[in-house]
Amino acid sequence: MRVRIHRGTKEIGGSCIELESQGARILLDLGLPLDGNPDDVTLHPPVDGLQGGEDLLALVLSHGHLDHWGLAHLAGAALPVALGAATHRILKAAQPFLPKPYVPHQAVEFSSGTPLTFGPFTVTPHLVDHSAYDAYALEVEADGRRLFYSGDFRAHGRKGALFERLVANPPRNIDVLLMEGSTLGRLDAGRQFPTETEIEGKLLGIFQRAEGMALVATSAQNIDRMVSLYRACKRSGRTLVIDLYAAEILRATGNANIPQSDWPNVAVYVPHYQRVRIKQDERFDLLEPHKANRIFPEDLKALAGKAAFLFRPAMLADLDRADCLNGAVAVWSQWDGYLQQDKGRKIVAEFAARGIPLEHAHTSGHASIGDLKRLADAIAPKMLVPIHTFEPGRFPDHFGSRVTRKEDGDWWEIAA
Repeated sequence: MRVRIHRGTKEIGGSCIELESQGARILLDLGLPLDGNPDDVTLHPPVDGLQGGEDLLALVLSHGHLDHWGLAHLAGAALPVALGAATHRILKAAQPFLPKPYVPHQAVEFSSGTPLTFGPFTVTPHLVDHSAYDAYALEVEADGRRLFYSGDFRAHGRKGALFERLVANPPRNIDVLLMEGSTLGRLDAGRQFPTETEIEGKLLGIFQRAEGMALVATSAQNIDRMVSLYRACKRSGRTLVIDLYAAEILRATGNANIPQSDWPNVAVYVPHYQRVRIKQDERFDLLEPHKANRIFPEDLKALAGKAAFLFRPAMLADLDRADCLNGAVAVWSQWDGYLQQDKGRKIVAEFAARGIPLEHAHTSGHASIGDLKRLADAIAPKMLVPIHTFEPGRFPDHFGSRVTRKEDGDWWEIAA
């Protein structure tokens, strides 16, 4: 089995790995670089046969973050795209709301522990704890060689038991471990990230102190965070106000334990820009499953002091018109790096102009260095190759002599 990492040996984002065996090939992820434009052809990896070729058998997606699937639209309609069943549902649920949605033409849904066969390749997904719902590490076997691709993972989310299960019963006889190192250079080796349960506690404290509406800026696809938000709302007596997009994403999980639009302490508000889109596209059917707890602009002011509002900048005009921001607090519950970008600086200025204080409540979607070590030690690969990291040079300091750095674009063989 031969391997070529198209992107990821020295950057986070744009992950794409090509594997070859017996004249056949598969891809693991086809991601968009951070802040990349999907139409920028200079970012498109040189993969032969994406639009149709007998020897490219499949694209396998580890999870539903753009830096792992954001260039998957380059794959032709005939190429099988394998992905988690819930990830597929979420991509379909997001489609009506996004300017450039993606849903594979030839989807092959998989579940944890069930092997897939593509020619000489056997691919076994392993469900992992990550900020993306339905995220997987991928074990690949061909030609008697075994590769384990960590994808993105952590141990401090609400599904941390999945990590403990993996290190307690790891795949055996792994020749190559492609392991992410997002936190190298960002976190000291002895430190741990806050758990998702601790983030729930921080949100609870903010909600209890706030006099007015809490505007929570987070991704509706970060399902762990949506659970934390709901639990903090329930404990503080607040109502979690979600938009139609978030309601559809939550429904798409297919998980009865995930908050839904018809639960107590949940309300659905459809902002103006979504109402316009629904009318233009005649997608009134999207409203039907969420009508039980729907609220309207005239309801916002009365609810404000007891609401946590899942916030996006496009909703600010609705909130201004509703005159419901007296005593409000904003909570940034996603990566702080977004605040250094133009859109982030603009929303910080908008909050400041309205006298709305900004608080932070977030934890990483990636493993601490200690947990990276635990996984590497459990799997004990013959070779560990850094991927999804800006700091590949730091790997030997933490993982020793088994680390072998590779370069983007180079083919290499997995040795016996």
